[in-house]
Amino acid sequence: MTVAQAPQVRTDKYDFLVIVKSFLIWTFALTVSWFVVGFPIVAIMATLGALGAVVLQAVIPMSSVLVVAGSLLLINVVGILFGAAFLSVRGIRPDQVSWLRWLDANNNESNQPVYAACPLTCDRTL
Repeated sequence: MTVAQAPQVRTDKYDFLVIVKSFLIWTFALTVSWFVVGFPIVAIMATLGALGAVVLQAVIPMSSVLVVAGSLLLINVVGILFGAAFLSVRGIRPDQVSWLRWLDANNNESNQPVYAACPLTCDRTL
């Protein structure tokens, strides 16, 4: 008698779903990080965009602002999507990154407050 072999489970679909989930989470995390941390860079980009629109006004009078704003927005979106795709394909999962602890649902670190009177009152029970 031979032992029946377990049916082989196809992991292709599962791997694809993990990559898609990772890509979506990375897109969200990178977008939030770009809004928070990249604010000075965004201010510099807005200044350079305004100067670029003024320069292009002589060449394209009607749509220079649209061209500059659209290109800046496109560069930011493509950068975020490329970064998320790169991290997802490389197998770097967002819940494994130390600076993204807020994405880990199993993280139960609770910060206990420390007060000045704690040495006198923290050990007491009612």
